[in-house]
Amino acid sequence: MNAVVLAVLIMLVLSFARVHVVISLIIGALVGGLVAGMGLQPTMQSFTAGIANGASIALSYALLGAFAVAIAHSGLPQAFARAVVSRAQDKRGRGGWLKWALLGIVLVAAIMSQNLVPIHIAFIPLLIPPLLIAFNRFGVDRRLIACILTFGLVTTYMYLPYGFGNVFLNEILLKNINTAGLDTAGLNIMHAMGIPALGMVAGLLIAIFVSYRRPREYADLPVAGEDASDAATPVSAYKIVVALAAIVLALVIQIWADSLLLGALVGFSIFVAGRVVRWRESDAVFNRGIQMMAMIGFIMIAAQGFAQVMKDTGQVDSLVTSSAALFAGSKPIGAFVMLLVGLLVTMGIGSSFSTLPIITTIYVPLCLSLGFSPLATVSIIGTAGALGDAGSPASDSTLGPTSGLNADGQHDHIRDTVIPTFLHYNIPLLAAGWVAALVL
Repeated sequence: MNAVVLAVLIMLVLSFARVHVVISLIIGALVGGLVAGMGLQPTMQSFTAGIANGASIALSYALLGAFAVAIAHSGLPQAFARAVVSRAQDKRGRGGWLKWALLGIVLVAAIMSQNLVPIHIAFIPLLIPPLLIAFNRFGVDRRLIACILTFGLVTTYMYLPYGFGNVFLNEILLKNINTAGLDTAGLNIMHAMGIPALGMVAGLLIAIFVSYRRPREYADLPVAGEDASDAATPVSAYKIVVALAAIVLALVIQIWADSLLLGALVGFSIFVAGRVVRWRESDAVFNRGIQMMAMIGFIMIAAQGFAQVMKDTGQVDSLVTSSAALFAGSKPIGAFVMLLVGLLVTMGIGSSFSTLPIITTIYVPLCLSLGFSPLATVSIIGTAGALGDAGSPASDSTLGPTSGLNADGQHDHIRDTVIPTFLHYNIPLLAAGWVAALVL
């Protein structure tokens, strides 16, 4: 069996069997490297080299956690949550327009985080934990919130060419396709990705109106990174001004310097300088933030090591080329296999942005040989890259929602985020991408 396929399958099976994701990634990487003939020591060296690539990401998320706790320390999120909770009618989910307004706010925030305010998952630990009690009061199933968040995080960059969408669609997808020998001049990227995006919309509607429409009960438990003093903190006009200034400046710095780490550091420093977080409390607040985001940081580090081993096996290319033997000149079979391989690769690597350069070099000549149009080729490769981002245990599109929804320990990463998002998005996205390949 291909080493990449085996490694991904082992990682997924172990994760679904309740083995910790970090351990699953390490074991999967070891098996993949050994099956590929790399040997134990080279495999571990490759894994260690990949870990170095994830250190910056993990540190950025740790500082983001500290920034989120500082915002919570100001009392602003709690005041908003208390205002929402006070309007809730009961705990059986009959929240009326307010419940749907909250779900709409979550969806809009997720969409804006990819283009208008490109901070990716940085908004989740700021927005979601203070609202958990409100969601509890309305009886909202947190699996629905996970699906809404992941929809906004993934669909936005794979369809709208702005912010992270510009990076994914123009700077990576079209650029690599052009480099591989297919001229995409004048091609409408939104036209190419329109049908796949509709597949994501279908998955979201199923989650909202079918799968998770019934109320689900949760206990009102304390939120990680928040203590009793935060919940009781009075909100003054001064604290609101400082909190808003910190958020805006952190965003500006993050966009200007292209550094989430620096933006979070500046934001936290403003809270300390403004004495919203007092100097003697700063260590405790900072440590609480790091603890809140530590798990996502470790998983991202391990995921980078896993991805590096998969690349160093050299069997991603052989996976694609051997799959071509199944095509038999058939466009329907060819499109389906290419999309399925993209799903496997992204599920393992955990990043659509990293998958595209790997598969594009081989997919372009395969698509041309099968007679796919340039528009269909772009749609196939773009969809193949996006497949697996939702539903991957190591993707920040699933880790981000879990970090916010599990702030009180009542949301399991695999059962409540990974499996729901995999079922609601990868299946309809695979079907929609296959249809797009045949009709464009």
